[in-house]
Amino acid sequence: MSLIKISTMSGKLKGIPAINTNTLSNGFCTKSASKGNNICAVCYSRYMLSTYRGNCVPPFEHNSRILSGDIIPVQYLPVFNAVAVRFHGHGELINDTHLINFFNICIKNPRVTFTLWTKRTSIIKSVLNTHTKPDNIILIFSNAKIDKVIKPGKFYNKTFNNVSTSKKAINCNMDCIDCMKCYNPTDKTSVIIEKVK
Repeated sequence: MSLIKISTMSGKLKGIPAINTNTLSNGFCTKSASKGNNICAVCYSRYMLSTYRGNCVPPFEHNSRILSGDIIPVQYLPVFNAVAVRFHGHGELINDTHLINFFNICIKNPRVTFTLWTKRTSIIKSVLNTHTKPDNIILIFSNAKIDKVIKPGKFYNKTFNNVSTSKKAINCNMDCIDCMKCYNPTDKTSVIIEKVK
């Protein structure tokens, strides 16, 4: 039996299961949301959890506590019957333990491709100093700066960028299950660009 609650997503993530955490209690998210020209200042997750998706706060907070608290024994990690799973349709890494638990989920599910969006390079770097990145995880750097498109740096397979105008070369079609650029390990697209919602 898994200790982690799995989300059935809607909207652009419909059809892709996710493990979510609570952005409202994540100190990094709260600090980032107070910055100016920053995608976190218009965070869809914080808005949704504060309004019409408030019912998701308890299960997401449960995951925040479980994933960041201790290394979860393998028998309590979830098993997925899916091609792709998203780490954090809502949420952000909290600490090293959180990422190690995600890596262990990957190891337990070798036939599933997992994708993690994160801004927390310090956590990625710290964990990769002592752990090997599983082959079945795609690490995406979630660029906080709007209209500053960047390429992936060390540790990352891709970057996810936001732009304020549709005149830019947008290649996120807002329907993940049909696109799969971010979830397909053979897709060579390294720079994803989405228009700010």
